[in-house]
Amino acid sequence: MICQIREQTAAPFNVNLFAHKAPEIDQARDRAWLTWLKPLFAEFNAVPPGSLHSIYRSFNDDPDMLDMLVHMKPPVISFHFGLPSPEKISALKATGAVLLVTVTSLEEARAAETAGMNAIVAQGIEAGGHRGIFDPAGHDDALGTFALTRLLVRKCRIPVIAAGGIMDGAGMAAALALGAVAAQMGTAFILCPETDADEAYRKALAGPAAFHTRMTDLVSGRPARCLSNRFTSLSDSVGIPPVPDYPIAYDAGKTLNKAARNCGESGFGAYWAGQGAPLARAMPVGQLMDKLKEELHRARYLKT
Repeated sequence: MICQIREQTAAPFNVNLFAHKAPEIDQARDRAWLTWLKPLFAEFNAVPPGSLHSIYRSFNDDPDMLDMLVHMKPPVISFHFGLPSPEKISALKATGAVLLVTVTSLEEARAAETAGMNAIVAQGIEAGGHRGIFDPAGHDDALGTFALTRLLVRKCRIPVIAAGGIMDGAGMAAALALGAVAAQMGTAFILCPETDADEAYRKALAGPAAFHTRMTDLVSGRPARCLSNRFTSLSDSVGIPPVPDYPIAYDAGKTLNKAARNCGESGFGAYWAGQGAPLARAMPVGQLMDKLKEELHRARYLKT
C-alpha cells in the first residue's frame, strides 16, 4: 500500500496503526457470547463459528510491521488505542517520521508527551469509529471535541489536532480558533465516490440513521460510534453477556454481518460515523476539498 501511494504522489501521507493490548482469551466468555448471538445467526440460516479468533494483530505484537516501517520510512505514523513501547517509538523516530497518537483525555495526552509523540489527536466523544481510549475498561469522561481540544492546548506542550464531529470549513475554523493546528475529518468524506463504502453504508449515512449515531462495543469489543441499525439496537437488550475483547468480538460481528448480507439484510454492518453525520456531502474528494477551503476562508476571514 505504501508503494502504491508513492507511485501516485510525492506528498506526505500517514500510516495509521492500532496499538491495542493483546486480547485475553476466555473460552467460557466466548462461548457465552456465541450462544447469545445464535438466534441471530439462525434468522439468516447460519450458525455461529465454533470459536473466536483475534483477527487483527496489534502493532505492539508485530515485529515484522516495525521492520517494514523502519525500511519504508513513511513520513507520518499515527497510533490508535494506545502507545507502542519506548523501543518501537525510538526506532520509528530514527527514520524521521512524524509520530501522532489519538488521545481522549489529559492523562493520555501527557503520556503521549512523555513518550515523545510529535503531536496528539484530540478525539472528542462526537467522533465516528473506534474510541481511541487507551484502556477501554477504565473510566471515560467522554469529553467533547472542543472541550478536549482547548484543555489539551492549554495543558500540553505539543501540537493538538482536533477530531470528532467536524464536517465543514466552519467546524475547522472553530477548532483552529481554540488552538488546534489542524482538524482531522473522517465521516465528512465517506460519501465521496472514491471511498470503499458500499451502497448500504452510503444509503444509511444519507438517510435518517445519520441523525441517530450511538456508541457500542457489541460490534468489535471496543467502544465505537456508528450509525444506528439492528446491530446497535442490541445494546438495549436485557441480559447481554460480557463482550469478548477487541478484536475477538469483531470476528463474530463480521461473520454475523456476512450471514445477514447473504440474506439481503444490511442492518449488521459496522457503519462508523460521527455525530456530524447528517452534514455529510456526496461529491468527489477534490470538489469537497475545494469547498472546505472556501468555507474555512469564509469562516476565518470574511465572518459570514
